[in-house]
Amino acid sequence: MSAGTKTDVTIKQANQKPISIRSARHEDLHAIADTHRRALGPGRFALTAYRVREGTPPISDYCQVAECDNKLLAAVRFTPVTIGGQHGALLLGPIAVDPDYLNKGFGRALIDAGIAAARKRGVQLVVLVGDSSYYGRLGFSPVPPGQIEFPGPVNTARILAMELSAGTLTKFSGALRASTQ
Repeated sequence: MSAGTKTDVTIKQANQKPISIRSARHEDLHAIADTHRRALGPGRFALTAYRVREGTPPISDYCQVAECDNKLLAAVRFTPVTIGGQHGALLLGPIAVDPDYLNKGFGRALIDAGIAAARKRGVQLVVLVGDSSYYGRLGFSPVPPGQIEFPGPVNTARILAMELSAGTLTKFSGALRASTQ
C-alpha cells in the first residue's frame, strides 16, 4: 500500500459516532481476519475465489475498511487479476461486515470507495462471484457463460462484472488468475 494512497471518508450518522471509510493498512490485518472469521465462517476457505487469492499480498491499493473508535466494522478486498493474460481487472471479495453492524450500508460504502480508487488508477473491470440480486443494485451484471474461467468449480451464473469504462468487458476473455503486477 503506498503511503500517499488516501480514500478516507467520514460518515456522520445522527446521534452516533462518525464512521471512517479508508484504505486498508497492514496493521489492520489481524482485525480484518477476525472480521472475516466472525462474518464468513470457516467454509470461506473452500470457495474458488480464495484459490485465486492464494499467495497474493493480503492488501492491495484498492482494499477498504470501515471503522469507528478504532474498531474495525467491515472490510473489502480487491485483488489485481489477469483475464486471458489481459491486465486491468480486479477480483472483488471477500467483503465482510461484523455481524453487529449488518444492514447499515457499510458493504456498499466500501465497494464504492474501492471502485473509486480503481477508476483513478485506470482499472477497467471489476469481477466477482456473488448474488446478482445484491450486486446488481451496485452496478454489476452477469458475465456471459464461459467468457471468464475461474481455476476451480464456480457457478457461472454467479460471475458478475462491472465495467469501469463502457465496452471493456469484451476485452476480457479466458482464465482468471492473480496478477503478478
